[in-house]
Amino acid sequence: MITMYGIPNCDTIKKARRWLEANAINYEFHDYKKSGVPEKDLNQWIKQIGWETLLNRRGTTWRKLDDATKKNINEASAIKVILDNPSIIKRPVLVNGKTILIGFNEAEYKKIFRQLIISPGCVTDQ
Repeated sequence: MITMYGIPNCDTIKKARRWLEANAINYEFHDYKKSGVPEKDLNQWIKQIGWETLLNRRGTTWRKLDDATKKNINEASAIKVILDNPSIIKRPVLVNGKTILIGFNEAEYKKIFRQLIISPGCVTDQ
């Protein structure tokens, strides 16, 4: 099962969703705003790709954090910040089995999903 985690009104999420839909790839969408970030999933992502990769230090949510939090960020504090402020995660987080993709890069999506893509608009076996 493919799951995309993010916020529906994010432009990058919209691009990724359009790409998946155009290539007839079924996925489940997990909305951070409605459902938060599952701590178990977050811990797995951090274990696999690292908290630094997940943390969006360029966004508004990061800029709103107090200076002491930003200066002293480490794995434990990053987990707390992410759980309290899911918008701080780079988007989308796309999970396909053990593969985790952060952000949207069409070439990476093509590489990961090439076995599912027959041709745009065709239905795939899933």
